[in-house]
Amino acid sequence: MALTTNRQLEKIVPSKIRELDEIFRSVDGCIMMTMGEPDFGMPENVKEAAITAIKNDVSHYSHSMGTLDARQAVAEFLKKRHNLDFDPASEIILTIGATEAIYSALFGVLNPGEKVIVPSPYFPLYKQATTTAYGETIEVDTSQTGFLMTPQLLHQTMAENENVKAIVLNFPSNPTGVTYMKEELVALAEAIKQYDIFVISDEIYSELTYGVDHLSMASLLPDQTILINGASKSFAMTGWRVGFIAAKKQWIPPIFKVHQTVVTTGVSVSYAAAAEAFRNGEADIERMRMAYETRRNICLDALTKAGFTVPEPKGAFYVFARIPEKFGNDDMAFCQTLAKEARVGMIPGSIFGPGGEGYVRMSFALATDLVEEAMQRVSAFVG
Repeated sequence: MALTTNRQLEKIVPSKIRELDEIFRSVDGCIMMTMGEPDFGMPENVKEAAITAIKNDVSHYSHSMGTLDARQAVAEFLKKRHNLDFDPASEIILTIGATEAIYSALFGVLNPGEKVIVPSPYFPLYKQATTTAYGETIEVDTSQTGFLMTPQLLHQTMAENENVKAIVLNFPSNPTGVTYMKEELVALAEAIKQYDIFVISDEIYSELTYGVDHLSMASLLPDQTILINGASKSFAMTGWRVGFIAAKKQWIPPIFKVHQTVVTTGVSVSYAAAAEAFRNGEADIERMRMAYETRRNICLDALTKAGFTVPEPKGAFYVFARIPEKFGNDDMAFCQTLAKEARVGMIPGSIFGPGGEGYVRMSFALATDLVEEAMQRVSAFVG
């Protein structure tokens, strides 16, 4: 009998974002707007906390849920910034970035064949994680509702599908940058409340909003929400791999089993750095947020003048723009030609699911002068 591997993984494809990023990086002088990677350095006080931890030989295993000190820092952060109450001892798990948090959460709640609603366009990981966990995704096109899930779409989706276990919400959104106004989120929460489903609420960009205050789904549906967040985006700590899950304690044990089985524990030095960031990082958040807002405005102004249709991003550091009509709907061809001829790298919207066709995603998490130069190149290209 021939050896075989897990056939479920045949349904998983490697990241198209990273594949295209590598291709466009090979173009000499290409300005890369492909990755959601802050260009800022880690805050100095956070660096010092990490250095101190290293000098104090913080190099051994921590508790599998993460050091209690770091979990306490997360709990303090959630209370101060979002008025959320979570017990650091029993309701918070530190994960290897938000990526592992998403996987652990979905594996922890799904049984084979159960379905997960994923509003589209969406970050591809949500579908990959659901599929790997032997679940099924229901992709809901939100291109006609401002890239937001609405109560009407939810009710329609629930009426048309059986065996729905969860809905994934990501706001502010990657790839679109849109987020919910308070009244919109309250209305959606009231609709979700009518069903016995989990909300996997990925709020990793919660601190990066423009002209709107972030409201967490955990404050509206505490008994149904599994909250995901982390240090990567808000504190420019992507490489330190500190995410977290916060949920009511009855939902933590199965998720913890997945987490402990996969990673045993995270990185002790990273926890020390993250604890400092969560406790004393408000000024750094605001400093970076203001810079991102400036860059966002540069993109919006230039793209609108160049003939793109641009939904205003209210958060994160992405613009999701409809390419000018004269280029048709082939976003992949547009991005490939743009990289080759104008030397600007962007990601085609179609890889983010239904509703993304004909759009491009660009990250403005790079130096302001590079954003300005990229917009000049794009404007000249579309002519």
